[in-house]
Amino acid sequence: MDGGGVEGSTTAAWMERYQQMYERATRHPFTVSIRDGTIDLSAFKRWLSQDYLFVREFVAFVASVLLKCCKQEDNSDMETILGGVASLSDELSWFKNEAARWGVDLASISPLESNLEYHRFLQSFNEPEISYAVAITTFWAIETVYQDSFGFCIEEGNKTPPELLGTCQRWGSADFKLYCQCLQRIADRILANAPADTVKSAEEAFIRVLELEIGFWEMSSCRS
Repeated sequence: MDGGGVEGSTTAAWMERYQQMYERATRHPFTVSIRDGTIDLSAFKRWLSQDYLFVREFVAFVASVLLKCCKQEDNSDMETILGGVASLSDELSWFKNEAARWGVDLASISPLESNLEYHRFLQSFNEPEISYAVAITTFWAIETVYQDSFGFCIEEGNKTPPELLGTCQRWGSADFKLYCQCLQRIADRILANAPADTVKSAEEAFIRVLELEIGFWEMSSCRS
């Protein structure tokens, strides 16, 4: 497990403390089955359609993180977060193209309960009382779980089906890992200067992301 943060940092300590839960989120049977080449393609299509709906909601969440950043006295993180916002337009186009390739009608899809639960969590960040520290930590955690999950699918020895390699490379790439590491360094810097209760809230948000990610994989696998 390598989140790329500074050894001994707050986020690194959490990843160690909650290692079992983190591994459940990043080595879930759903993504492991992609790596092993045993994925049920109907489950993959379910994930594809549900994740498209998630990303639409995620756009508003990242915008809320950007807004909180802009209100900071030091808003030097703005360009990094803005890069994440900009990439989401391309990501939505990618989902539409993939859905067409797989014969998935996105217009007829409704979010399943685990997805709705995640949506509600993301929407809560519109509240002004939620701090930038908690928001940027959550942003880092969400992106990192995906990077680690799909990065595993393209590591040496994988049997990932060729038609799914593009999906895995999208989030598992070295470039995306560098972006996640950049977000982690930002989160650690902000947390280092945050009050104890804010750090506690950020830790709770990190745990919640892991729970929701596990639930999302379960939903995609039809295990919930």
